[in-house]
Amino acid sequence: MTRRKFMQSSAAATLAASASLANAGVGSKDELLLVGTQTTGASKGIYAYSFDEATGELKQTGLAATIENPTFMALAPGGKRLFSVSEASDFAGTTGGGITGFNLDRSTGHLTEINAEPTGGPGTCHVAVDHTGHCAFVANYNGGSAASFHVSDDGHLSKAVSFFQYEGHGPNKDRQDKPHAHRVTVSPDNRFLLINDLGLDEIHIYKLDAKTAKLTPNEPPAWKSAPGAGPRALCFHPNGKWAYCVTEMTSTVVVFDWNAEAGTLEAIQTVELNPEGYKGETGGCDIIFDSKGRFAYVANRINDFMASFTISETDGKLALMERTSCGGKIPRHIALSPNDRWLLVANQVSNNISVFARDAKTGKLANSGKSFELAAPQCLVFA
Repeated sequence: MTRRKFMQSSAAATLAASASLANAGVGSKDELLLVGTQTTGASKGIYAYSFDEATGELKQTGLAATIENPTFMALAPGGKRLFSVSEASDFAGTTGGGITGFNLDRSTGHLTEINAEPTGGPGTCHVAVDHTGHCAFVANYNGGSAASFHVSDDGHLSKAVSFFQYEGHGPNKDRQDKPHAHRVTVSPDNRFLLINDLGLDEIHIYKLDAKTAKLTPNEPPAWKSAPGAGPRALCFHPNGKWAYCVTEMTSTVVVFDWNAEAGTLEAIQTVELNPEGYKGETGGCDIIFDSKGRFAYVANRINDFMASFTISETDGKLALMERTSCGGKIPRHIALSPNDRWLLVANQVSNNISVFARDAKTGKLANSGKSFELAAPQCLVFA
């Protein structure tokens, strides 16, 4: 199957008529949604939206914070603070990107800056906060590095506590000429930090001292993917026993057993995102689960589709249900609404946020959804 035929098939599925898949009988409730953007165009920073969980309607309520390239954000436990990256090469007069902490007014969505710190490397693309709210972590894609920061009781970020500059390259000369740290993920028990490195085909694993935010290499220090796979995204199942890695360059999902005591990953399944026989350009992007951990949803940002999976209750393995449209071009991030009735997609190139109804019983998504215009959306966080 060629990329052209695959895209034609996907487009046909999108045009198919579909009944509403949202559950009935749930009362109207507005949720606060914060959206990070790429600010090289019309967008100016982080935007606040009111999301109607009964109808799936989005209403922009204002610019929550003016900040350069807030392409990823993380909400701290308790929901009163937000941390955002600035994916830049020059931040506050220093070479590299930045991390900024904000106090969040949940009633208005307004963000008030606490302080900001340089990350030590350019292209800061991901941020995570630990389960205590006192540690923050960043991945620097262009710099091929990662750093940790301590967060005080009043929300102030320290200078970098730990910093790791990776070296080497992968087999793909165009995409893996050097390290590319892409995601930072805290383990469910808060004892480890895992860092996806697309350039080196590795997931680096560190022991975390949550009192200080200090990281020390685990033993073994990393999991190695298939050559040229490009590990991009990582997410733990709600039960804490399994982890799932989306590879960007080979567009697969690798399912792991997670050894919480040793801090190690054991691959038990690899699932293809594209149809059998497809050999064209591809790009696995992101993965999320419903709150009960019965279904997984994965975005492909080159072929512009969503892949929906069931999750085995016994071993966590995935089984493909269907592929549907992402509602735009180049999906960068996906999120489920708090009541699990809607799946939202931030589509960067088509400048829109798509909202798809979801059937909680079957896990299936509507083939077509609502669309809301925003220049270069990158990250979706319900607060």
